[in-house]
Amino acid sequence: MPKFSIAVLLFVFVFSFFGGYFYIHDAYTLNSSSILLPPSLDNLLGTDRLGRDILARLMEGGKVSLSIGVGSAFIASLVGLILGSTAGYFRGNVDKAFVVAVDLFLTFPTFFLLLALVSYVNASTWVLIVIISITGWMTTARLIRSESFKIKSQPYIKILDIAKVSKTKILFKYYAPILAPIYFVSFTFGVGGAILAESGLSFLGLGIVAPQMSWGTILSGGKDVVEIAWWVSFFPGLMIFLVTFSLINISNYLQQITNQKQVQN
Repeated sequence: MPKFSIAVLLFVFVFSFFGGYFYIHDAYTLNSSSILLPPSLDNLLGTDRLGRDILARLMEGGKVSLSIGVGSAFIASLVGLILGSTAGYFRGNVDKAFVVAVDLFLTFPTFFLLLALVSYVNASTWVLIVIISITGWMTTARLIRSESFKIKSQPYIKILDIAKVSKTKILFKYYAPILAPIYFVSFTFGVGGAILAESGLSFLGLGIVAPQMSWGTILSGGKDVVEIAWWVSFFPGLMIFLVTFSLINISNYLQQITNQKQVQN
């Protein structure tokens, strides 16, 4: 399953970022004579309500959806890694401030917090990356903090503290390698979650604004014609499913490896 999932992800990335070089149709071209055509040799995945080619739009929308997913997951996981390891290492008032901040963010349901933030700004790729990152770092930070407590109690860390080794060196040289597997697991989960969050916002009309497109906006555009043109919503939904399902499989595999190493240690 991990190999299959990695192959699927590689295919989706190549399809989204390089498929446009080999497919002749344009994602933005309107064609009044080709409205809601089913999949055919001319339009491999059919057309939408404005006669635009669905396959070309999936390629273009994939760039936005994947960029938002990877970008926001990277930032959220990195923030969680920094804050969690800092709180676990320094403890005391730093840890108390961390707990208060996490509890404050977790008080609000994540999706409603997303809606509240998006309603005050015009959504774009970079804006959504920042907003989804703001609402997605808490779980990673709590996991990292918990693991940092265990590392802090190790004898060699106490010896390094007594020897007055630089705290920065301790964090990067001794904490980072141990915490890296948790970071990568959180990152893979975060990419899928970010893509789903962006798709949900775009489906509600609060995400990517035209002329930009994402899989969520394409999916949203087909909800009114799903009974007569199933392909408009089916294919973007299939892309979202393939990416999130593959990422979940990879995350589970990484988690199993991490658990096995912890048991062995």
